This record gives sequence, C-alpha cells and structure tokens, in this order.
Amino acid sequence: MKSFVMKSVLGFAALATVAVVAHAAQDKIVEKPWGKTAGGNAVAIYTLTNAHGAEARITNYGGIVVSLKVPDKHGKLGDVVLGFDNIEGYEKHSPYFGALIGRYGNRIAKGKFSLDGADYTLAVNNGPNSLHGGKVGFDKVVWTAKEVHPTGGVGLALHHVSKDGDEGYPGTLTVDVTYTLTDDNALKIDYTATTDKDTVVNLTNHSYFNLNGAGNGDILHHVAMINADKFTPIDATSIPTGKLESVAGTPFDFRHPTAIGKRIAAHDPQIKNGGGYDHNYVLNKTGGHATALAARV
Repeated sequence: MKSFVMKSVLGFAALATVAVVAHAAQDKIVEKPWGKTAGGNAVAIYTLTNAHGAEARITNYGGIVVSLKVPDKHGKLGDVVLGFDNIEGYEKHSPYFGALIGRYGNRIAKGKFSLDGADYTLAVNNGPNSLHGGKVGFDKVVWTAKEVHPTGGVGLALHHVSKDGDEGYPGTLTVDVTYTLTDDNALKIDYTATTDKDTVVNLTNHSYFNLNGAGNGDILHHVAMINADKFTPIDATSIPTGKLESVAGTPFDFRHPTAIGKRIAAHDPQIKNGGGYDHNYVLNKTGGHATALAARV
C-alpha cells in the first residue's frame, strides 16, 4: 500500500497545517502544532497509532512521551504514563515526565569529572551535583522530528546536535532517537550518538508509568520483579558510594515478584537517602548475551 499525504487547515487561535500520513493497515502518525516554549520556539506533537488502536503521543520538545494508551486485559485503552496536557506544564512543573535525558542520565557528583587528563566542570542543578544533563538538558530542547514507517509499526525519529562545551561537556554530540510503536503494542526506543571528541554520555527516557491508567490510583500495589542480586547504595545527595550491596534481607530485594509499596516505608538508611526507591540495580546477566530480562511489572 502506498503512503499518502493529506494536508488540511484547522482553525484554532491561528491557522495551522496538519499532516496525516497513513501506512500499512491502520498504522498512522498525525502531526499538530502544540504551542510555543517560553523562549518562543514552536513545538509540535505527534500522535502514533498502530494497527490495533494503541496510541503514543510524543512532542519534539524534549522528546517527551506525553501519553501512551494501551489495552488492558479487557481491551479497554488507558493512558499508562504520567504527563501534562500542555507545554507550560512541562516547562514549569515537570520532574522530567516522559522526557529524553542527556547528555548524562542520573547525577554526576559535584558537577565534575576528569577525562583524558582534562578536568571538566558541569552546570550544577541538583544540590551540589549535576543531574540529567544540567540546567538545559536534552529534555528542554526542541528536537528535529520526522516520521518513519518500519515494518510492523509506526515511528518518530528525533535528531539533536549538542555543541562542544554544551553544559560543560566536551565534544559535539550528534544524537538520533527513534520511537517505534509496534503492532504488538510495544513502545521501542532506539538511541544512537556520535561525538568528535572523547566525552561521557548516558541517554535514557524518563517516563513514569502507572499501569492502572490515568486517574485510577497509585502504583504501590503494582507487583515488580527486578532481575538483580545487588544494588548501589547512595549517600545523602543520591550519589552512589562505590559499593555494591546484596539485596538479600533488604527492602531492595525484588528478585521474586513483590508489591512496590510493601517495604517502601521501611526504616532503612537507603530508603531514607533515596526518599524511597531511587537507586541503581546491578542486573544479572549470563553468558555473552547483549540483552537479558531486566524487570517485569
């Protein structure tokens, strides 16, 4: 089946062009304007719908997954990620809801690191530390977006170039991220980054999930399994101490399916330091396989 492009004009506060591209059976992607940033940059939102009606809404501001509607066991669609209804919410109130994180996910102690004999000082934005790329990380930039149509799904490809010295990091980093909503209701994220100078990079997505669906309670009764025998304890500023500790006998033991809320209020120094669970797990891997089961909820 050929792809086709249909353009129409919608009347809101101003006239806007909307593009709709259909692909395969019912896979489609719809692009619409989604306001402007406080700095005046135009933002778009893309609605990806697969052949079974599952839907992901992603904006090119921060690559944010605004909503993800998937069917429950009865086939009823529900939004399983937390987010806001407008760009203002993400700019003013968001704890990185649904965003692409870079250059470096998690904290870098005191905003400093050394590489190839050189010392680098980063923007500090989380107590004494640099968090999630600094004051203007990848979650706060408008990415270049284009539609992609892989076999068995529909996708959105995002592109961003972070210049040498951005937020204190060395090297010009070119990043490409592709979201794919597959026809078996999976949301896949593929990351590629290249640099012209040695640097540090740790890309991730920061979605908060609630499998109950929007407006249907918290996640404390969600049952989680994490395939990890060890975790990294943290100090009072959430920086790993450098030790690896066994999860056995601690509130961090999710090797067997356990409700998330069962031990989250335990009198444990690590629960106190993290304000709950805000830790890294050391995943178990066997053999030379590149991928292995990490977790199940």
